[in-house]
Amino acid sequence: MKTKASLILTVALMALSGSAVAEVKIALVAKSLGNGFFEAANTGAQEAAKELGDVKVIYTGPTTTTAEAQIEVLNGLIAQGVDAIAISANDPDAVVPVLKKAMQRGIKVVSWDSGVAKAGRQIHLNPSNNALIGETNVKLAADALKALNVDKGDVAILSATPTSTNQNIWIAEMKKVLPKYPSVNLVTVAYGDDLSDKSYREAVGLLKSYPDLKVIVSPSSVGIVAAAQAVKDQGKIGKVYVTGLGLPSEMAGAIKSGASKSFAIWNPIDLGYAATYLADDLVKGTATKEEASMGKLGKVKLDADGSGAMAEPFVYDASNIDKFSKIF
Repeated sequence: MKTKASLILTVALMALSGSAVAEVKIALVAKSLGNGFFEAANTGAQEAAKELGDVKVIYTGPTTTTAEAQIEVLNGLIAQGVDAIAISANDPDAVVPVLKKAMQRGIKVVSWDSGVAKAGRQIHLNPSNNALIGETNVKLAADALKALNVDKGDVAILSATPTSTNQNIWIAEMKKVLPKYPSVNLVTVAYGDDLSDKSYREAVGLLKSYPDLKVIVSPSSVGIVAAAQAVKDQGKIGKVYVTGLGLPSEMAGAIKSGASKSFAIWNPIDLGYAATYLADDLVKGTATKEEASMGKLGKVKLDADGSGAMAEPFVYDASNIDKFSKIF
């Protein structure tokens, strides 16, 4: 017969086990910390975690935009024993070995925004269709030239790092559609490494190296802000326009100053939200090879490589910047 003390202990243990909920730990890994785009993505990820109830999102990333720094972060997450990693990669190939190690230990891997080679992840979430993003950037440049009353003008691209997966894909798509936009004369591609100071210096360098430059297109949310500041500081407002992909909250000043007429982006809050749901879907075994859940955003259709697109990019200008700059 059990003693009164042992009965009390048994009941307490049963109550504890019944109330305990297995927590799914998902690491949201940014290219680098302190970047407004990824901070916004984390807002969405935390929203998804709250909806799911049993998910904890660990937002992390390196302080520099290098593969080596990201690999160090990933090794730390493997040691912590997280259930899933959702990463925007600084290099599509360099992170593959460490992510393979993660998957061998049962950790699910999703790449989002900037992809990982297929061998290093299970699902990749593109923020939009790559071809459409590329053409949107070129069309924005053509629209900027039109606003300057230029039939054909010099255009430069200010990218992130030379190894950035998404940037390189978008630039390749931009080059494919150039014949459709004869007014756009692409003169060079520069790299600011997703660092504000270096992007600013590169933008100033472009303005000085190409005196006939009319448009700087930056598919980087860091680069576009830096380029707009460079145009303002160099007294080029009304002579050179900046466009590309940026956050409304960070580009509102450029629209108001006239450094930019328009730019585009998807909602990074939604991107972090969707990536978290995809990771949770993999952990719980409810994702299939054909589709996976993005929560309130619906389901993403996956191709043979396990890649899918979230949504089309949206164009921001003076008509809507005030509304959206208050959101993200």
